[in-house]
Amino acid sequence: MKTLILSLTAAFGLLATAAAADPAEGRWRTQPDDNGNYGVISMSMCGNTLCGTLVESYNGSGAAIQSANTGRQIVWDMEPRGNGQYRDGQIYAPDRDQTYRSRMDLAGDQLTVSGCVLFICRDQTWTRDN
Repeated sequence: MKTLILSLTAAFGLLATAAAADPAEGRWRTQPDDNGNYGVISMSMCGNTLCGTLVESYNGSGAAIQSANTGRQIVWDMEPRGNGQYRDGQIYAPDRDQTYRSRMDLAGDQLTVSGCVLFICRDQTWTRDN
């Protein structure tokens, strides 16, 4: 009986953890940058905000490439606002070596990422990388 209770407690704990996961967590494939390269960003919670790290890089032909930015945090301080909206974050664009004020909007397996410097904005649509 004691084993059954411990097993049920562990199972409910795992379910609660899975339910607490943010919908934007996971791996996202970026659009090609100015150089035709794209990456895979691993998004996860960093405290109460969402952050993302570049984990893989590819050239325009889809071949894996070396990048000095692999392992670098690309997205940080993205505040979940509900209904797939994330605001008040920052995003780093390696192709332009520029950091932008950023927001994200999640719709199914697409994440629209917008970054602005002054009045110049840039948008990309990332797709979930399963």
